[in-house]
Amino acid sequence: MSIYFTRTFQRSFGTYPLRGEACRQAIETALATGYRAFDTAQMYENEAEVGESLANGSVKRDELCITTKVGIHNFSDERFLPSVEQSLRDLRVDFVDVLLLHWAPADGNIAPSLGLLQKARELGLARHIGVSNYTAGMMRQARSIVDAPLVTNQVEFHPFLNQDILLAAANETGIPLSSYCSVARGKVFEQPLFAEIGQAYGKTAGQIVLRWILQKGVPLNTMSTKPENIRSNFDIMDFTLSSIDMARIDAQTQKNLRIVGRDLIPWAPEWD
Repeated sequence: MSIYFTRTFQRSFGTYPLRGEACRQAIETALATGYRAFDTAQMYENEAEVGESLANGSVKRDELCITTKVGIHNFSDERFLPSVEQSLRDLRVDFVDVLLLHWAPADGNIAPSLGLLQKARELGLARHIGVSNYTAGMMRQARSIVDAPLVTNQVEFHPFLNQDILLAAANETGIPLSSYCSVARGKVFEQPLFAEIGQAYGKTAGQIVLRWILQKGVPLNTMSTKPENIRSNFDIMDFTLSSIDMARIDAQTQKNLRIVGRDLIPWAPEWD
């Protein structure tokens, strides 16, 4: 079973775009709330703050799941492993629990970076490895390249984007999805449906959206700097959406609203 599918780690605290004191305070609140999984990346430029906050927190290292991601600017033979070693120094750990490739290379040749990722695992720099922002075709190819299990493909996942093709690829390849942009950068709050459904469960619109993602079989990454939202995002395990409400939310995916496209990330792949 993927580490992401254990109950403790289904809800991960994301740290983009947090920096400095805002990052430290948010992580302190997240730890106190019960979060034990934390997600960062080299491209976020906040690994040092994340590492400091977790090292100074009251939770033991072996109770945490720390994920970071290698940026495409470090995918060369000369830079990959040294960059991971620098991430470990910044995070104040001997290894990360999960090491991901942040994106696929712009030329679509995923084999070299996957080989380097596996090498990092073999050297003990990471307990588990995975990818992010991979298409279904890349997932199939990756499964044939890497010997070690790939524990996740972290992708944009929210009710305004149809990811059925990636969900099918996850079932086919055994590479589970996990989410980012889980509330579509706040756009879900512009849709009255989620608040309406929430009234029946005594939950907020955001909690309804996050519960929908979990019931699609996709672990979460969420971020907030507001203590009440950090706690609310975590408090989603005590109810279950009905099949009718799941279907009502499923219908929203036909909007096909992508938040992170080529306008933001020029090297993004041709999405499924």
